[in-house]
Amino acid sequence: MSITYGDLMQVDLGKLGTAVSDWKKVVSNLKQLETDARDGLKKKSDRARWEGVNAGVTRKFVDQTVKEFADLHTEANSIFQVLEDAHRELVSLQKGVRTLTAEAKEKGYTVQDNGDGTVSVGVRPDSGADAKNGKDGKDGTDDTKAERQHYADSITRKVAHAHDIDVSAKLALKRAHGSDLYNAGHAKYDSLNDAQVERALELAKKREDMSDRDLAELNRLLRHNGREKDGEFATEFFEGLGGPRQTLEFYAALSVDGTGQDASKTRLAGVQDLQKYMGHALANATDPYTPQSVRGDRQHLPSWWGAEFRKLGTQEIEWERGMWSKPYGYQVLGGLLRYGNYDPAFLTPIAEHVTQLHQDDPQRFVSARPAGSDDRYGFNPSGKLGSGNDPLNSVLEALGHSPEAAEQFFTEKPTAYNEDGTVTSGSKTDFKSYLDLFADKDFEWTIDRNASNMGFDSEATDKARNYGPDALGHALEAAATGRPYDSDVVDPSVEHSKAQAKLTHDIVEKFAKNPDLLTHNMNGDLKDEETGPLYALRDSLGNIAADYMGDFQRTMYMEGADSKVFPVNGAPANLGYGDAQKFLGLVGQDPDAYSAITAAQQGYTTAVVHQFLDAEGKGLTAEDASRVGDLVAPGAAIAGIMSNSRADAIYDYHTASDTEYNEAVEDNAKWVGRFLGLGTGAIPPPFSVVTEPVNWLVEDVSANVVESAKMDTTTEAEHDAGKEYSRGRQAAVTASSRAVTAFFAGQHSVDHGTIDAISRAVRTSAGVSHSDGAQWNSSGDGT
Repeated sequence: MSITYGDLMQVDLGKLGTAVSDWKKVVSNLKQLETDARDGLKKKSDRARWEGVNAGVTRKFVDQTVKEFADLHTEANSIFQVLEDAHRELVSLQKGVRTLTAEAKEKGYTVQDNGDGTVSVGVRPDSGADAKNGKDGKDGTDDTKAERQHYADSITRKVAHAHDIDVSAKLALKRAHGSDLYNAGHAKYDSLNDAQVERALELAKKREDMSDRDLAELNRLLRHNGREKDGEFATEFFEGLGGPRQTLEFYAALSVDGTGQDASKTRLAGVQDLQKYMGHALANATDPYTPQSVRGDRQHLPSWWGAEFRKLGTQEIEWERGMWSKPYGYQVLGGLLRYGNYDPAFLTPIAEHVTQLHQDDPQRFVSARPAGSDDRYGFNPSGKLGSGNDPLNSVLEALGHSPEAAEQFFTEKPTAYNEDGTVTSGSKTDFKSYLDLFADKDFEWTIDRNASNMGFDSEATDKARNYGPDALGHALEAAATGRPYDSDVVDPSVEHSKAQAKLTHDIVEKFAKNPDLLTHNMNGDLKDEETGPLYALRDSLGNIAADYMGDFQRTMYMEGADSKVFPVNGAPANLGYGDAQKFLGLVGQDPDAYSAITAAQQGYTTAVVHQFLDAEGKGLTAEDASRVGDLVAPGAAIAGIMSNSRADAIYDYHTASDTEYNEAVEDNAKWVGRFLGLGTGAIPPPFSVVTEPVNWLVEDVSANVVESAKMDTTTEAEHDAGKEYSRGRQAAVTASSRAVTAFFAGQHSVDHGTIDAISRAVRTSAGVSHSDGAQWNSSGDGT
């Protein structure tokens, strides 16, 4: 029976703490008895000159007695260590759950115990949270849903972890005690972790013979212990498997077993979890900078594991004698690398080696695919971005989750590698950077499917052509922003480094000068514009643009690199005038990129305006109107570029619809929260909104983003008549005006004449600048 939320909230862990203290005393006392018996009784027995029966019986009895004291001490110490670790972790988890519960209740939420280890978080009827944020909100959506789900998931994870500790402790205590009432000292544990590793390896030895229940238990152990900060469990688990080759053999056997044609849905789900949890554990185990454990040491695998994985990468892996079809090591390893934030020292050399092998022979790995099998079969049970036959997709996805490694990969000078993964002494690569290599129009991307006839399901094949470029976008996004591409975590300490800013500059310049790489054209009438090989990474490029919104706004009207009016987050990217406009125009043709840029633009512009108005305070006069108008101009120009790009995608290239654009904005309005008053992304830490609650402002701007996107639409007749930007212009004017009205809503010290003058200047500037941006993009030269 699982531990429930109510169990963890109400249990008195003080009793367990008392038991820990009692067992500590027992260990100390038994240690003394063991010492007395060994140094006293046994020494006397060894010196005695017994003869006859005493010589054989008494001495043996004494030896056995001394051994039993030692065994009792071993058993007692194992029990103490297990209970102490369990108590410490349960106290921490209980504190965390109680804190989350208190936070949720303060916001007007309720936490309901579902009785199965999960919880549901609702809204207390009398709290007012539903009226303020829920379905009575201005956009008609439940704005509390995401936050409530966050609380529910966080609490449920901690309850599940508590259950894991409870189950593991019970099993460890049972094994430490044994089944013989008259014999002590069975399993020996120096920590609860030792017991958990022992059980995990015991299950892993069964490999594909594991039952679904066994696999679920192994996944539970990996899930809750594989990512512990000290890396102890993860390191001991992989060492226990035997080494890099044995790790690949184990994962390969389970992955194939769970993705085969006869595998049940339960089995497939089990190996999908194994891929995820084992990947995260490998990232943890190979991180040389893990913090000290409770015992004061650091746990991680030695560096030779990385070198051995590279050596095995080009070798065939066999886990059953006489296998007919054998995968390469990199195909198997790639499945694990897709999950986890890996240290650069481990991942970057692997990523470089795989990329160079692909450059030398793009078909090297995919030619060994299990042709004719279902696409789910192989070493990527998740099914995301391919079957896992091409390790290039896998390492790019790994870089997308590993920002430090990605930054190193794209910004430092490439290192040449030999076939066996060793460094080529004195040799250089024939390309200057991996950005240059991947952005070469002749670079060959593979189709990562198992199908024998790729033309049989042309839609699936066309989708598979984009797996590599899509993964490349994820890697570039992590490298440029310093965050895993799919992370929603806001970290105020993450600023753009000089290397990241330079990479972003190079990305913008590269695609601005080579727009044919990103073009996506589905209109058969436009014969002169072919679809580019990298159009699938435009959503990630849009996220990069959103993250560097301050840099893009500076560039619109050639603001100086040291501008204090339009601040950037960390090192400036110094984007080229014209390149920035072209780049935005290209990526804005993708609905997801459009939504990210639009949300970031409005969030950043609102923060810039509020920062200025707050700084001026009561000293504001009508003469300041033009200065405020200047603040909204860059954002409005970007809105104009987006309007033009949207119209191009819908009416010229036939690649998207108004509905797709509007839905994408609804999904991506979260970007506002990153850039408005949270000290990250486009807005640096000193940039904060102090005149009103930040949460309310984020909600208000998010609603405005959705509304303005829905206004930024045209009919085909309007497009043909050249009036496709009129509504977009109106949307930009409205959004800019609201940045001002939102500020003055709580201000009573500024006279109405000043407010009217500022509002008028903002509307005028926004309208003119929107037209500028649309014209820049329409002209095709970005100037």
